[in-house]
Amino acid sequence: MTSRAGAGAQPVERPTTAWGHRNILDLDDFTPGEITSVLSTADTMREVLRRPVPKVPTLRGRTVVNLFLEPSTRTQSSFDRAAKALSADVLNLSASSTSVAKGESLIDTFRTLEALGADVVVLRHPQSGAPYLAAREVSAGVINGGDGWHAHPSQALVDIYTVQQHLGDVKGRRVVIVGDILHSRVARSNVWGFTALGATVVLCGPPTLLPIEVARAYEGRDVCVEEELDRAVEEADVVMALRLQRERQEQGLLTSVREYVRGYQVNDERLRRAKPEALLLHPGPVNQGIEVSAEASRGQRSLIEEQVRNGVAVRMALLYLLLRGEG
Repeated sequence: MTSRAGAGAQPVERPTTAWGHRNILDLDDFTPGEITSVLSTADTMREVLRRPVPKVPTLRGRTVVNLFLEPSTRTQSSFDRAAKALSADVLNLSASSTSVAKGESLIDTFRTLEALGADVVVLRHPQSGAPYLAAREVSAGVINGGDGWHAHPSQALVDIYTVQQHLGDVKGRRVVIVGDILHSRVARSNVWGFTALGATVVLCGPPTLLPIEVARAYEGRDVCVEEELDRAVEEADVVMALRLQRERQEQGLLTSVREYVRGYQVNDERLRRAKPEALLLHPGPVNQGIEVSAEASRGQRSLIEEQVRNGVAVRMALLYLLLRGEG
């Protein structure tokens, strides 16, 4: 007789799509086919998570280290659950639990983790570029869990996957990202990901948080800048609000939170300017009543909670794709 645990532990089939990444640092070097491979693999992983026993032995004997040197709830817990669902051994570390607090360099920390058997390190770091430095110096795989203002590739893949689940092909869709574009690693990675699949991305925010020259950084991609949110959301398929950090007002980049809400809060009235089936996203955490109105965040268009749920399947897919060809 097959036990319930045995029935729930069927292996994951290998996707046939070619995969050329040893690290996942951003989406600017991903081909459309590679992004599609992540999304299709996430479909398989979501099916695993729906089983009576949501676990497979695919990465048994592998070690995944979550090294988060700045606070995180969603990303860290999502990678933790993803690795455990694939039967990997998991080690969760923060700045206070490593020798980084004593002045140890990032590279020395990585080499220590590698010597302890780490196959993949998921790194969240306050400094832009830190995962790239680590990837050059060690042989363990590196996944960028968010670095400074630069990139957050796994979150962008979660966002794209969530949109795809509801709208199908994102090619030709109008995706509006509104808020603090200047300091947003989520916005940057989403631009690379959505435009690679043929979407148009509209960046919108206050002039102090939306440098006009930002579009030049994406030369060759379908990206435009719009300072007025009411115009930006016209005929939008997706509206993504970004978290506003209070320190932006302290830095003099905003006159007041009240003015930001008046000009850039995503609410039901503004969403009515978008397409009837338009989706509302937010990478979290949400400042309730600031970036998104309470009514809109609870409305039928809102996929904010679904983004969190999809995060586990997408991050399972990333871990699997990085490690499937080894050993």
